[in-house]
Amino acid sequence: MNKQNVTIYDVARESGVSMATVSRVVNGTSNVRPSTKKKVMDVIDKLNYRPNEVARGLASKRTTTVGVIIPDVTNNYFASLARGIDDIAAMYKYNIILANSDGKEQKELKVINTLLSKQVDGIIFMGNEITPLIRKSFKNANIPIVLAGSVDSKKTVPSVNIDYKKAIENVTCELIKHNNNKIAFVSGDLRHSINADHRLKGYCEALKKNNLKYNSDYVFETNESYKDGYSIGKDIFSKNIEAAVVTDDSLAAGILNWMNDHNVSIPNQFEIITSNDTQIADMMRPKMSSITQPLYDIGAVAMRLLTKIMNGDIDDDYKEHDILLQYGVINRETTKK
Repeated sequence: MNKQNVTIYDVARESGVSMATVSRVVNGTSNVRPSTKKKVMDVIDKLNYRPNEVARGLASKRTTTVGVIIPDVTNNYFASLARGIDDIAAMYKYNIILANSDGKEQKELKVINTLLSKQVDGIIFMGNEITPLIRKSFKNANIPIVLAGSVDSKKTVPSVNIDYKKAIENVTCELIKHNNNKIAFVSGDLRHSINADHRLKGYCEALKKNNLKYNSDYVFETNESYKDGYSIGKDIFSKNIEAAVVTDDSLAAGILNWMNDHNVSIPNQFEIITSNDTQIADMMRPKMSSITQPLYDIGAVAMRLLTKIMNGDIDDDYKEHDILLQYGVINRETTKK
């Protein structure tokens, strides 16, 4: 393997451990079992993996600071991505400026300008939508920008995600296999590309493959909050819907608790599967089935991609780098076996 092409992914795969473990070994930021540490270090030596060499090259004439824009620092989904970003930033000797945007365009624009005034070397953007104004701001910034857990419908900005369309399609098909014919799709704002162009299309594709008609009454658009989920629980139940695919764990938790409070048997009377597999999914009772996303890895790979762009390791076609990581599905107690 070419030394210049060796990545943290290669070390993690060769060692049989997570990217998080590799970063902890390299950074010495957390306790790692001696046997695991030795295994990782042996692989690092074998592959000639030397991240600090890149960091030293980046340090010259730069601030070695990266801005990270996050819609909601309290949201478990984005917090998990931010952890991956931070660990890889530390590995490459970068400082992070974390900015909360509330997912609102005007605040996002303000935050971008603030970060540029601090002369950050690059930005990782997590947001619900890349609007024309945001895209224009990116273009005028003249620094590398990478999306993490966010999609750009026009594909003008490199990004790291999973295949949201295929993931929703897969879990919807699974619910149909359980003899559910009335399945709700519950998501955030359908004006956002990630919901309308990816998740909803996956849901519709699953219906089509199984000869089920699309019914707009089964599609619920919300603000992706626990409160919203609880509020629409009654609407879902009143329409005799048998199952739901939900795009946010807090939203799914609200629906689940409404069902629990009204003595709806889960999963016998109603099945529910969520999308992010944050701690919320495992903490609920019953535990929620979920699409599993490599949240830490999405953040980590986005940061690594940003370092490559900033270091000139990727040519002028870097905007074509849309990376899709693997996802899975974990069946817990809210879906039938």
